[in-house]
Amino acid sequence: MANQEEASPLLAKEEQENGNLDGDSTKTKPQHGGTPKIPQQGENETTKMKVKKEEQELGWTADGLPLGQGSVIGEPIARSQWNSSIFACLGRNDEFCSSDLEVCLLGSFAPCMLYSSNVERLGSSPGTFADHCWPYTALYLLGNSLFGWNCMAPWFSYPSRTAIRHRFNLEGSCEAFSRSCGCCGSVVEDDVQRELVESACDVTTHWFCHTCSLCQEGRELRRRLPHPGFNGRSVLVMIPPVEQSMGRGA
Repeated sequence: MANQEEASPLLAKEEQENGNLDGDSTKTKPQHGGTPKIPQQGENETTKMKVKKEEQELGWTADGLPLGQGSVIGEPIARSQWNSSIFACLGRNDEFCSSDLEVCLLGSFAPCMLYSSNVERLGSSPGTFADHCWPYTALYLLGNSLFGWNCMAPWFSYPSRTAIRHRFNLEGSCEAFSRSCGCCGSVVEDDVQRELVESACDVTTHWFCHTCSLCQEGRELRRRLPHPGFNGRSVLVMIPPVEQSMGRGA
């Protein structure tokens, strides 16, 4: 059994690091024939408190890694803006200009087809067009028959706007309004409350500007995602064989 007065080889190294942190010039090397100095209990507690304080000042990321000062690890990713505003009915004059005109016409005269196309493109699975087109059409006709305007379909279509925001990390209506005017930044305190406010803004946007919101979502999706029907087609490329020639020594 080892003698209790003998110290571990790692004890001298630990005591030297403690001395460097405390600014003490006492060396931990043993004297002539003497035993190394064993740190007191108060010194260990002081060192642990200093290390804990440093960890609190640095912080930790979600992966359990220390977050140093000036590091970008663990910082929230800035949210992107929409490619076009909600009132840009004719879209933008770029390579998608003809597609923007198609979106405008569909939103004005056939919003059920535009909404179903957006959901199908967002889900990236062909065949979901009819699953969303018929319920939307029924709510559209029911709202126009009972109340004289399309007031029931927005309750069915607003989750698509929330899904687009989450997928592409886009800013919501409340966040865009706060960025432009700078008067509502103190209303939202954390991410949970911000998401509740943005979900309510999605409902309000579809309720009061239903056609414009569908067109904005359609323009955004057509610029970011291809249609799932195009991805499902297999392309066969035929490569002609290389011409071969016979030499004299063949």
